[in-house]
Amino acid sequence: MEKAIEKIISRPVHPGMVGDGFRVYHYFPGGPISQRRISPFLMLDFAAEFEFPPSQHLRGVDVHPHKGFETVTIAYQGAVEHHDSAGNHGIIYPGEVQWMTAGSGILHKEYHEREFSSKGGKFEMIQLWVNLPARFKTEAPHYQALTNELIREVTLSEDLGVVRVIAGNYNGIKGPANTYTPVNLWDIRLKKGADLRTSIDESHTTAILILHGQVAVNGTTVPEHHMALFGQEGTDITIHASKDAVLLVMSGEPIDEPIASYGPFVMNTQAELMEAMEEFRAGKFGTLD
Repeated sequence: MEKAIEKIISRPVHPGMVGDGFRVYHYFPGGPISQRRISPFLMLDFAAEFEFPPSQHLRGVDVHPHKGFETVTIAYQGAVEHHDSAGNHGIIYPGEVQWMTAGSGILHKEYHEREFSSKGGKFEMIQLWVNLPARFKTEAPHYQALTNELIREVTLSEDLGVVRVIAGNYNGIKGPANTYTPVNLWDIRLKKGADLRTSIDESHTTAILILHGQVAVNGTTVPEHHMALFGQEGTDITIHASKDAVLLVMSGEPIDEPIASYGPFVMNTQAELMEAMEEFRAGKFGTLD
């Protein structure tokens, strides 16, 4: 049975700036998509392709906290560098993914990598926030650096495309990310005329974002920079690329728990939320210059 599209979300009219380095379109939460509806996902920001001029100033987001969830940063063009209050440091290059479990709380900053910044160029990223069940919100913060060497790739017939399996399972091929609840995250590149068929668990919340090109999903046209949100019923998904296309498929088992969120804190109750903010103000997330 086909998984029916519930609605197609067009790209927000205007981008916003996160810090001075991330020019993003914010797809959810907001409007017709609440955090409860899109669970286990919490937020999706798409930094669509944008040309940054050369700069000796490292554009980005200065020190900020996270607690109670995970951030997943996917690099398509450009490079991002990061530091945190636990002493971690890394660089995400095109095709790579940083999966950060904020857990019990951490301070973090991210910015354009120095060499990319000095030369300038095209920059394109996605940041997806994934919720954690209550029992895992106190996990020690940690990272998964999902490099190009680790991400599993499935080549479609006649070399008409590739599915890069970041997390979950695509037609029997498992991705490298370890997740606290069932999550599929697939970076898909299709050539014009390609057809892809797969199935996703009926219980999953499922959405597809079209970064480039245009596709037909179960016969419905989804243009560039639009997102298809599926209903729960059905399992089968067929994608036909009417143009060369890049898309992100995200699906996951909903977390049936209350959500109390404020900015970079995501807990289950207002009392826990207040406690998280007090911990941050008291310096319990460490220090970061």
